[in-house]
Amino acid sequence: MTAWPADALIRAKREGQSLDAAQWRDLAIGIAQGEWNDGQVGAFAMAVAWRGLEIAECRDFTLALRDSGRRLVWDDLPGPVLDKHSTGGVGDCVSLALAPLVASCGGYVPMISGRGLGHTGGTLDKLESLRGYDVNPTFERLRRVMSETGCAIVGQSPDLVPADLRLYAIRDVTATVDVPDLMVASILSKKLAGGAQALVLDVKTGSGAQTRSETAALALAQRMQAVVADCDIALTVALSDMGEVLGGVAGNALEVRAALDLLTGRPSCPRLRELTLALSAELLCLGDIDSDRPAATLRLRRALDSGAAAERFARMVAGLGGPTGLLECPDRHLPRAPVVRPVSAASAGFIQSVDVRVLGKCVVDLGGGRRTPNTVLDRAVGLSGVRGRGERVDRGETLAVVHARDASQADAIAAHVRSAFCFGDHAPLQVPLLRWLPAPAPLPAAQACCNIPDETPA
Repeated sequence: MTAWPADALIRAKREGQSLDAAQWRDLAIGIAQGEWNDGQVGAFAMAVAWRGLEIAECRDFTLALRDSGRRLVWDDLPGPVLDKHSTGGVGDCVSLALAPLVASCGGYVPMISGRGLGHTGGTLDKLESLRGYDVNPTFERLRRVMSETGCAIVGQSPDLVPADLRLYAIRDVTATVDVPDLMVASILSKKLAGGAQALVLDVKTGSGAQTRSETAALALAQRMQAVVADCDIALTVALSDMGEVLGGVAGNALEVRAALDLLTGRPSCPRLRELTLALSAELLCLGDIDSDRPAATLRLRRALDSGAAAERFARMVAGLGGPTGLLECPDRHLPRAPVVRPVSAASAGFIQSVDVRVLGKCVVDLGGGRRTPNTVLDRAVGLSGVRGRGERVDRGETLAVVHARDASQADAIAAHVRSAFCFGDHAPLQVPLLRWLPAPAPLPAAQACCNIPDETPA
């Protein structure tokens, strides 16, 4: 039994009071051990959304979540322990390719991932498209796979950051997915508990991201740097554009296939390849495997071309209970929707913009995302062949392909897909895919990190 009851801590935060480290520990323990009910957890999340946290509070909250369960130690591994995290974007399947790619180059990647939040997909949901893949292995199995393959993408077991495991699910259905302080504490607590020595953080910005405006993304990145400053982990941050569906696909099994195409040398999305290589190269530099990004990129390209990265992915999948023979016959092991329907353009022109959030919601409406924590996902559904900003499209040409459970569902979704594209007579200005950020200036200790008005979901 904790010293501080839930209602007292919720009330204090609702009224804008600061909590100390002991109170944050009680809060995390109460959530992890079930002393708090779902309503209380949701009320706490909303109080943080309304009032924000001071930097010291956000750090104490992060560490309290981390310490709500066991922490992983990898002292026996003969290489650097590296990790990457994305703040979330539609079609973002980079983690699936990055972990085995970095492992094939000498890094070790114990990646503690999450499930889908709101309109963005989750890495664990994607991997569970592969029958038998165990996202919650025993620690002994996890250690064995890490030792043998150099990478393991898994979730939070009941004894690894359990407070965040529960909070994460409740945020998804209480309109608190995009609350900056909750994002910071959730991301960093998992990464610190996972035992990484260095972390690359990919902060998404644009219509398909949780953090849509660049102002909000920069603020989130600075908050990450401030919170992690005394936590004994090297952190590099980049902003990446989510004004298009990354990889051109959205949906669990479809995104696994996109990652496999990249790893095996099949035709794949250039943007997905570029971002995966850039983030991976930075990790190799942080881990002192290479001295600069060009050398690291050359090493990574060789790992892709030789098949070494794909082979690591296949070994990871098999080691965690998934199918063998995945590289040779991916279609045999990935579910496929019975209805596949192209969506044609109603007019011609250059694609000026894409409302990627609308497309993410289409995947949710198809059954590929959650509206409640216990939603059973349809991992076969989604969108593929999604056209990008700046492309020239003729009337009747395909904008995207809907993968649906039945024809009526496909027809309903097609109209929403069409509405997400805006056309014009001239090509729009190009937007950089990736921008590395310098270490931000220190923030005042008492500065709160609250939602920015334009971050409210439409």
